[in-house]
Amino acid sequence: MPVLESEYKPPFWAKKSFVSTVFSGLVRQVKGLEQNRERLELEDGDFIDLDWSYANKPSHRVIILLHGLEGHAQRPYVTGPAKLFNDNGVDACAVNFRGCSGETNRLFRSYHSGATEDLEAVISHILEKDIYKEVYINGISLGANMVLKYAGERDEIPKELKAIIAVSAPCSLKGSCDELLSLRNKHYAIRFLDHLKKKLKPKLIQFPERFTTKDFNSIKSLKDFDHVYTSKAHVFLYAYYYYEKASSIRFLPNIKVPYLIINALHDSFLSASCYPVKEAKNNPNLFLEMPKYGGHVGFIDKNNIYYNENRALEFVNQL
Repeated sequence: MPVLESEYKPPFWAKKSFVSTVFSGLVRQVKGLEQNRERLELEDGDFIDLDWSYANKPSHRVIILLHGLEGHAQRPYVTGPAKLFNDNGVDACAVNFRGCSGETNRLFRSYHSGATEDLEAVISHILEKDIYKEVYINGISLGANMVLKYAGERDEIPKELKAIIAVSAPCSLKGSCDELLSLRNKHYAIRFLDHLKKKLKPKLIQFPERFTTKDFNSIKSLKDFDHVYTSKAHVFLYAYYYYEKASSIRFLPNIKVPYLIINALHDSFLSASCYPVKEAKNNPNLFLEMPKYGGHVGFIDKNNIYYNENRALEFVNQL
């Protein structure tokens, strides 16, 4: 499809990328959502916690929500769309990736941008409930890359999966990492790395034969983290190999269900390679929207309902 003309107009105070990103991540609150936790035991002995919220009446539709790097299912960018979809008759399953639900996961491995086997396990589990005829997936940031890769790397996906929405999608992981390591994003990179290393510390005790204090102390940047831990724990040779194999950009032409990508043009986390204009022009299933504003997952709008959340609801209702 041609690139969509965006109608997003932020409030005047939220036009700067830094303001919209930080406000949305640290200030925004979403109230009135009740979530119920279900633990999904995985075949490899690990677990994923799912936080469910429901429409007022029994529904045959469900949206799966995937958070970003070092996020979880209680972040407002997850609870916001969950509440909106619940209010409009759609159940919501908010996924906490391995180790992100407040409890250290059991294995040496954890989650990463391309861990589509975990998303596949979640989808299969939901369909086994034999309740939902329509499934939508809304991925945010890291979760956006994951769902796009999931849908594009498989020859077949469940017939119940009707639509995908990807918000602030780092389609090129190397490009996104390079941006995060730039001077303008130093404060974000430090915060992410601090969270990642705190979560990694228990694995020094759990798996001393696989991960040493020397390994831990050698991690000075996000790229170091992916080179020393992510690649080692998830059978990639090194960080750049992981970025190449896990990036969704090369899988976009193969996606066979309607999917909407919303990437703000001034998102400081995204490189030029994260805006798949050529792919959008060549794949009738790809709807690409590139608002001028919005930062990284910061599409602030009226009544505490974000623009990307309303667009996601519009997108699935237009199918």
